[in-house]
Parts: sequence; C-alpha cells; structure tokens
Amino acid sequence: NVDDARHLLTHIDPELGKPLPDKDYGGSCRIYDWENPSDPFHSFRDKMDGFVLSHFFGWWLKTLILRDFWLCWVTSIGFEVLEYSLEHQLPNFSECWWDHWILDALICNGGGIYLGLKTCEYLKMKPYNWRGMWKIPTVRGKIMRVLGQFTPHDWLEFSWRPQSSLKRWCAMLGIITMLFLAELGTFYLKFILWIPPPHLLCLGRLLFFLLAGGVAMREVFEYLDNSECKKFGRQSWLISAIIITEVLIVLKFGWNIVTLPFPFHITVLWLTIIILLFLWTVYQFWFKKLIHWHHRRSSAPVIQLQSETEQSTNYSSDDNSTLRRRTILE
Repeated sequence: NVDDARHLLTHIDPELGKPLPDKDYGGSCRIYDWENPSDPFHSFRDKMDGFVLSHFFGWWLKTLILRDFWLCWVTSIGFEVLEYSLEHQLPNFSECWWDHWILDALICNGGGIYLGLKTCEYLKMKPYNWRGMWKIPTVRGKIMRVLGQFTPHDWLEFSWRPQSSLKRWCAMLGIITMLFLAELGTFYLKFILWIPPPHLLCLGRLLFFLLAGGVAMREVFEYLDNSECKKFGRQSWLISAIIITEVLIVLKFGWNIVTLPFPFHITVLWLTIIILLFLWTVYQFWFKKLIHWHHRRSSAPVIQLQSETEQSTNYSSDDNSTLRRRTILE
C-alpha cells in the first residue's frame, strides 16, 4: 500500500516518509492589502518561491525540446486549465487568478518560451566545427567539445503542421497528452509519496525527462516528417512506458485522491472541450474534404461544357475564314 511505498523510500533517504508541509497558494488574492499598511505586498511575496524560477527555466528547456511556438503555448495554457480542474485533488494547484495567468502563464512560461525560441535561433545559425577533440588547440575548446556531446546533433526547427493530415493531428494530440501526464506525474508523485520538491529524486526525474524527452521528441518528429521512417524510435517507446508506469503508480497508491469527483462546472468544461475537438476533427479531415470533392465534381461538367463551346467556336471561325477565302478567289 501507500505506507509501504513511503517507507520503502526511507531506504534511499531517511528524511523521506514524512508528511509535506501545507502551503496555501490561494488564500488572499489581493496584490496590495490596504488593511496591512506595514506590509501591503505580503500576499504577493508569499507566492514568490522557487516555483517561479522553476517555471521559467523549465519552459526554457522544454522549448528547446518542442521547438514550436504554438505547441509550447497550447501546452502552457492547457496545463493552467488542468491546474484549475484538479485543484480539488491537489491543494497546491489552488492558486489566485493572477498567479495562474499573469505570473505563471504570461511572465514565467511566456518568458521561458521566448528565451527558448531565441536560443534555438542562435544555435541553428551557429557554425559548428566537427574536428576531432585532440585537434582542438585550447583546453577551453576541448571542454566545449566534450560538453557538446550531450547536446542534440542539430537544432532543426520542428514544423509540426498538425492540420496537414489526420495522422499528424492525432499524433499532436498524443504528444500533448503525454506531456500533460508527465507534468501531472511530478505533482501527484510528490504529493502521494511525500517527496519534497527540492529533493534529489524530483530534480533527477526532471533532468532525466529533459534529456530523454529531447531525443524522444526528435524521433517522433522524424517519424511524422520523414516518409522513409516507418516506426517510432526506442527512446520514444521507453519514455512512453515510463510515463504510463508513473500513471499506474499514481492510480495504485493515490486511488482515493484521483477518484475525487469533479465539480459540475469542471465536468461541463471538459465535455465541451472534448466535443469541440471531435467536431473540429470531423470538419477538418472529413467534412471539409467532402465539400471540396463535391465542388470539384459539380464544376467538372461546367468546365467540360466551356471547353466544348470554345472548340465549336474555333471550328465555326475556321469554316468562316475558309468561306471568305473561296469568295475572294472566285
């Protein structure tokens, strides 16, 4: 059970297995408290913790993996909606509106996405020297060459083009779903197993996902964009299996948490999102094509009639010119 799992973690670190301290991220949502003139910004300062920097640098690194402006923003806004939806299960998801949309989504996530895209632009244009390490004359050059082994082979810009085909659209929905599950796993695992956020287990997990996720995302893009690539890469399957395993761990040890009923307005919200996604998919990849096919079919007889009319006109003009030449000769 969950107590056994928490006790098992004490063999890794004796400081684990203790309940996490509660922190109220919601509470008073006043940015300026008129009733406390000695410290009117106390509510704002209470919410400025290590998660602010982790949001910024986390999205900077995730942008280096995803390399797409719209995919990053859809994922960022979608996760804020998930936090709203799951705050009845995870107390630290209960935040003020300005903490959700201004501090997190706009400033931290937006700043990280902007810096990540600028980093991709810089690395994409940067010239590379593929000489052997021992031919590099300086020690600094050798160190940079070694560190370069842990970076991607190239910084190709990912153009996901989700609307180009049903396959790519479904793949994008799958990618976003896996990203959400990996993000939610961070919060559910630490809440259920009592692992504090600054602990080495949490930081090591995030570092692993950043390194392995970059390779997996490159393999997925190659599979979608290269017609000669017929299957997913090994890293893609491996990281998918890890995410699914984490979901199973959360379901096993936190069943009483994940089965808490959703509020009615949250249920209506997600039913609306699912229905709109389904209707848009049907319109984009079936109904829209049916309209184009019907339009081409209905316009084909008109084009054929126009060509026949032009052809008959050419014949009559040829006959008239022949008749005029005969009249002149006579």
